Amino acid sequence: MLVLRRGDTGPAVAEIRSTLGALDLLPSNSGGDTFDGTVEHAVRAFQQRRGLIIDGIVGPATYSALRDATYHFGNRPLAYLVSAPVRGDDVFALQERLLELGYDAGRPNGVFGAQTEHALRNFQRDYGLLVDGICGAGTVRALKQLSPRTRGGRPVFLREQERVRRAGPWLRGKRIVIDPGHGGDDPGVAAFGVTESEIVWDLARRLEGRMKATGMEALISRGPASGPSEADRAAFANEAGADLLLSLHCDRNQSPHAQGIATFHYGTGNGTSSTVGEALAGFLQRELVARTGMLDCRTHPKTWEVLLYTRCPAVRAEVGYLTNAEDRRRLSDPAFRDVVAEGILVAVKRLYLLGENDQPTGTFTFNDLLRTELAKAE
Repeated sequence: MLVLRRGDTGPAVAEIRSTLGALDLLPSNSGGDTFDGTVEHAVRAFQQRRGLIIDGIVGPATYSALRDATYHFGNRPLAYLVSAPVRGDDVFALQERLLELGYDAGRPNGVFGAQTEHALRNFQRDYGLLVDGICGAGTVRALKQLSPRTRGGRPVFLREQERVRRAGPWLRGKRIVIDPGHGGDDPGVAAFGVTESEIVWDLARRLEGRMKATGMEALISRGPASGPSEADRAAFANEAGADLLLSLHCDRNQSPHAQGIATFHYGTGNGTSSTVGEALAGFLQRELVARTGMLDCRTHPKTWEVLLYTRCPAVRAEVGYLTNAEDRRRLSDPAFRDVVAEGILVAVKRLYLLGENDQPTGTFTFNDLLRTELAKAE
């Protein structure tokens, strides 16, 4: 689709205005087909509500989220379609309702997949409904009538925590997908001859080598000359049965003074958050800030596809701004990328340690970690 921004006009803008009006973000009587300041403000408000990048521009991710928001639970039948999966806020509501009733529909992501169908069929069977895997009027009524078995705690995320606990503190055998951003025809951020895709590819290879040395199974989501979509990267991690996904990026800003490190995990901003993803993001952020001395831009919940569609906990690290001279200089140094790779690996180790036999942030070295892992293997 076209990317729409302030100053654009036409039928596509009229559609955006109509959708924003239906969501009570624009006055219901505001017609027209111009993308003006009022529309930009409404788009920013919607993006903030949905955990998207707040830029006031309607790109593919924002447009898809706007379309999803127009679907309300019970207004249409829902079913699992392999070739064209049904998605929308009504699917999200169905998934959350099934989880509240004790049925494992997986992470609520607004996409009607096989796990959602399986949970729905189990509910229909237990409630004495026609077991067809379709959420029609009768199933909707039954779902609304029952009281939930669980409130708060988000059962799907509690299961994530339990899987980490059962996995044990050792890294050997853990399967990690390393996801260097962009690639192929998409270089990402480019500044003064330095490109994001090349920096994060090199960082991914350094991290891969360290992970394999500890006995982990490290998989990289793309090749040096390919650039899959975020959904494809998430699908790669799901098909691989990954324990974690680590997405690596660099940032940009119009101001050359913007700098520092930020880490992101799945979360809607309204209380729904991957507990393990949030914990890993925190470990990663603290380790990298302590080891590099870069500005701490903190951790944030987002609903980006690579975080939303992975079944395992996932984090995305923005390791510096290539539009900042100092960050760019440091990221261009291979020795600095070694420091970052070590910090990421130690953060993963801290996640599995669960606070036991831990050391102060920034002091656990790769050699320390390798020594303890190899001693366990012997």
